[in-house]
Amino acid sequence: MARDTRQRILDASLGMFNAQGEPHVTTNHIADELEISPGNLYYHFRNKDDIIEQLFGRFEERMDVALTTPGDRLPGLEDIWLQLHLVFECIWDYRFLYRDLVEILSRNRRLRIRFARLLKRADESAHEVMRGLGVAEVMRATPAELAATATNILVIATFWLNYAAARGDRNEQRAIRDGIVQVMMLLAPFLREGERVHLHGLIAAYQR
Repeated sequence: MARDTRQRILDASLGMFNAQGEPHVTTNHIADELEISPGNLYYHFRNKDDIIEQLFGRFEERMDVALTTPGDRLPGLEDIWLQLHLVFECIWDYRFLYRDLVEILSRNRRLRIRFARLLKRADESAHEVMRGLGVAEVMRATPAELAATATNILVIATFWLNYAAARGDRNEQRAIRDGIVQVMMLLAPFLREGERVHLHGLIAAYQR
């Protein structure tokens, strides 16, 4: 029963943080949503940051899977497309972490360290994929260009929701789709002609 209550608190918190923005949700709001007492909530979590850290742990597990690269072969265009889908789907499901990133990290040192570690892992994964595309000759680019593209991919993925919000986009789910396309278009100038045609075909089908 206690495990069920703990899970309900996490699920409700995630939904409320995503819908309303983490700074606007208090532990009392979460308790009211679940029709439990604040004391019952505090039995399971010390405070709101404790809830956020537990949600971040679930987010980390999802991202670890999404950032896994093919270990037995060189990556192809389809691999990075799939990886981007997995990464952006994870960002969508935990979008409050990105939309309210500065606010959350400014007050929680442990999360700053964990998020920095995650960014490092994502950076290494992006560079590994770019190097693999270069070795496979899917992309024709210098090592410096591949490295810069990998960094640009990470920057766009990390701050795309903030950019979309600043631009006034109301449909965040569509904004995520646009973010995937934006990242893939970073590769276009470096692709061989056949791969470039394939990329534009993927994008056209995706945007229907």
